[in-house]
Amino acid sequence: MAKSVSRRDVLKGSAAVVAAAAMGGFGVRASAEDRGDGQAAKRRLRFGIVGCGGKGWSGMEAAAEFGDIVALADIDADNRSKAMLQHPRACAFDDYRDMFEAMRGRLDAVVVSTPDHHHGPASALAMRQGLHCYTEKPLCRTIWEVRQLVKLARDRKLATQMGNQSTASTNMRKIAALVKAGEFGHAKEVHVWTDRAKGWWPQGVERPQSAPVPPHIDFEVWLGPRPERPYAMGYHPFAWRGFWDFGCGALGDMGCHIFNTPFMSLDLRDPIAIEAQTSGHGRETFPEWSIVHYEFGERNGRAPVRLTWYDGGKRPDASLAPGFELGGNGSLIVCEKGTIYCPDELNTEFHRIGGGGTIPDIKVEESPGHMAEFARAALGGEPARSNFPDYAGPLAETVLLGNLAVWADGKRLEWDAKRMAVKGTDEFDEMLRPTFRDGWSV
Repeated sequence: MAKSVSRRDVLKGSAAVVAAAAMGGFGVRASAEDRGDGQAAKRRLRFGIVGCGGKGWSGMEAAAEFGDIVALADIDADNRSKAMLQHPRACAFDDYRDMFEAMRGRLDAVVVSTPDHHHGPASALAMRQGLHCYTEKPLCRTIWEVRQLVKLARDRKLATQMGNQSTASTNMRKIAALVKAGEFGHAKEVHVWTDRAKGWWPQGVERPQSAPVPPHIDFEVWLGPRPERPYAMGYHPFAWRGFWDFGCGALGDMGCHIFNTPFMSLDLRDPIAIEAQTSGHGRETFPEWSIVHYEFGERNGRAPVRLTWYDGGKRPDASLAPGFELGGNGSLIVCEKGTIYCPDELNTEFHRIGGGGTIPDIKVEESPGHMAEFARAALGGEPARSNFPDYAGPLAETVLLGNLAVWADGKRLEWDAKRMAVKGTDEFDEMLRPTFRDGWSV
């Protein structure tokens, strides 16, 4: 049944391509000649949307402010139908590979908001067609995939952005600038935490029992690059985050948000070692909780620093933030002249603990908005702050290395960033560079 829906969608999509092209409904691509002439901002991008439910819906609507939604892809017919009602002139597909083939030459940019295991394949396919690419966090499921997207972005000079929206926060940019300027002295340690996954999706559980595939879902396409397995309740639409094959657990869901302030402040890329303690896991799903320790060496004058990540309801020692109750998500940057506390994942509110208690002002470049940055870059303007090569790729690598430590569960791993390898062992190679099923690649 799901495949018959797919064929109907492809036929409908092909017809819509012809009709919309005849009506001139796909907008105007900004050419190289348009860049810098002051007119590019008036042009509208032609967006393809990969994943229309959940975060995909909000990404689609954000993109619609800066262009026309001309193509939609989702393995769930219910998601497609809802999106088509919102954007009736868009072509609809259940397989994004079909979308990219049918829409070749008729797209400028793509928004990828799928489960994590599709981020790399979908983004790479788009970028190889020369499409500007906005991909949700944590950018990819594995570090090798991240590096491939970074290379594609550089080689093809494409506009890119990861969906860690708080990168656009003016207050966060100010804190980062102050930390870099030495306003609080050198950073001694960092603590970041989340309440995920407790109460959000199951972790520390066995593989669920198989069940019939619902008629509105194309589960074969949903599996995509990952190994064959029977359908089960709980994979789609949200609980996939807790499975090693499909998601990146709490770190993947929240890390690129909550690491954002310390990462921007201290350039926390390429840790030299990682180590985790967990509740234990059978490598089917992530553990119920984990605590991950990162060691960062000296970098561009920044002294060595240690970062600790907590999830599943674990928290830093409350004595680090006297007078505050540490909530479900947050970060602490402990410096010589005070501690900077952010009480949530939004990175808009900050408190200085000690050292006078006040945070001075500083002038920074303000963002026009997260998606606005991407649209500006896609139309030939300056790169988005969270572009793949300069920011999103290194941040995603740091986050994903925490999951490598969780997988190792207790082993201290020394990281060789240049070789993209754990020193002294090839035990973790499959976790770094996955094997793809036939028909799928990055």
